Amino acid sequence: MNCKISRNAAKMIKLELDKPENEGKLLRVYVTHSHGDHAHYGMGIDEPTDKDVVVSTDKEIDVILEKDNAYLDGVRVDYFYVPEEGFAISNPSKGNHGDH
Repeated sequence: MNCKISRNAAKMIKLELDKPENEGKLLRVYVTHSHGDHAHYGMGIDEPTDKDVVVSTDKEIDVILEKDNAYLDGVRVDYFYVPEEGFAISNPSKGNHGDH
């Protein structure tokens, strides 16, 4: 499984992970719901369980993904400043380009 994190997203995620209350925790990306041929995503700060896999990214951020969830393989985390500031999670390899 793999996960990509944009430079802007990595900067914001590292700020959150560096908070004392998040010491020892990792970023989790998960499916909030799926329908048809794509899924919608969420993220949070969490600890892995035996149902998870931890993948490393090129931004030195380890990400928790649920094992064997095909919608999570190839997920991409972006952070945009316009039109409104915030994270966007998509999976281009599954046909989800974050367009709705």
